Formats: sequence, structure tokens, C-alpha cells
Amino acid sequence: MRKIHVIGIGAGDPEQLTLQAVRALRSTDVFFILDKGEVKADLTRLRRDMLDTHLPQGTYRVVEARDPERDRAADGAAYSPAVGDWRSARADIYERLIAEDLGEEETGAFLVWGDPSLYDSTLGILEEVLGRGAVAFEYDVVPGISSVSALVARHRTGLNRIARPVQITTGRRLAEGFPEGVDDVVVMLDAQQTFRQYAQEDADIYWGAYLGTPDEILVSGPIAEAAPRIERLRAEARERKGWIMDTYLLRRHPRD
Repeated sequence: MRKIHVIGIGAGDPEQLTLQAVRALRSTDVFFILDKGEVKADLTRLRRDMLDTHLPQGTYRVVEARDPERDRAADGAAYSPAVGDWRSARADIYERLIAEDLGEEETGAFLVWGDPSLYDSTLGILEEVLGRGAVAFEYDVVPGISSVSALVARHRTGLNRIARPVQITTGRRLAEGFPEGVDDVVVMLDAQQTFRQYAQEDADIYWGAYLGTPDEILVSGPIAEAAPRIERLRAEARERKGWIMDTYLLRRHPRD
């Protein structure tokens, strides 16, 4: 029976690999890496650097495949079908990689940025592959340090306040309004910088980009003051690198 590790590798800092993750790396024969193109070559290089750091050369294989393009212009009712099509295209690739490049008694691994349980498609795609019935394997999941954990650690704050809830959502959802009954909101996947919509709120923002990497950028403070600086730094970083990964915590002040 083929075996697959889904390994959370943290937000970018090689030292964020857990001992469990390192053990899983050392038991892997084949690492599958989806290449996102020249613009995001940094992400592939960081994965390879982690392997070089923890594994002797010649003890494993790396198999790369090109990540399918997603229709990022799709919006509204077209958004979910577009994501579904992209996930199915990825499932086609995963199925082929496992069937053709992983021996019957070998162990493969997918190295997942952050934590596999938080806004990542790998687990769902593997379940889709299994559901097709063309290739059999078992898999396990190694949790990782998410960008959310890295963000609040770098800002030396917590996710929640005493006896208060915290919600993790996306920029797309935040654009629909601040979650009811929640004053601490972590926002991921926000290409539209939705925090600007709340610049007049009595709230603070804790923002970070490229967390855990040498390019890390951090900004915090009252949102009205911090938002223009974040916009400028974000635009400069995206122009310089061609891509950006960022997340932030919005924290509203108590209301009387």
C-alpha cells in the first residue's frame, strides 16, 4: 500500500518545522512539489532548502509538476465553480503523480505551507483522488505552524481576548461585513485589502507579509493610521517580488 504524508511546514521559517514533521520527512521516499511558475519560484526553493537542511542527499526523490492555473477573475456565483474546477485539475495531477512516480510500497509527501487544516486544499484533493478509485493509498497529516500563529507571535499578542470569540475568515467574507458578535477577526486570502473598508472603525490591525522569511514585513497600530502604510508597503513588495502572501488580525476596541 502506498502511503502519503501531508506535512505542514510552517509559514516560511525553516526552524518552524516540528520534530514530527522532521520525522515524516525522513521517512519519505518521494516529495511532490507543484511548481507555481517563475514568479513564485521562492516557494519551491524554500521547500527544497528545507529538504537539504534535514535530509542527506541521495536518500529521496523530488518530483515536480506545474500547478494548474485558476480563474481568479471569477466572482460572485462563478467563484465556487471556478475553485471546484481548479481543485479537480489539481486532483488529476495528484492522481498521476501518485500512480506513476510512487512505488507500491513507497511513501510520498506533500509539503503544505502553514498548516494543512487551514485554508489549504490538499486534504480535500486527496479525498477526491481516493474517491475516484483509480489509485489506492493511505495518508496521514502532520500539523504545522500556521501563518495565523506566526502572525500573532511576531506581534506579541494573542488571537482572542478574555471570554471573547475570535473568527478566522477571508477577505471575500469580510467585505460582506464584520462578523456579528465578534471583535477579533483574522483575515486570510485578501487580495483586495478589505481592511481599508474599516479604516474609520475604532480598531487596531496587526498585519504581516512573507511571515517567517527574510522578506517578512510587519505593521501594527490603529487601522486609520496603519492602513495607508500597509497599502504602500504591500504595493512595493508585490512589485519587487511579483507575489505576496499576507494576513492580518483586526481587533475592535470595546464598545460601551
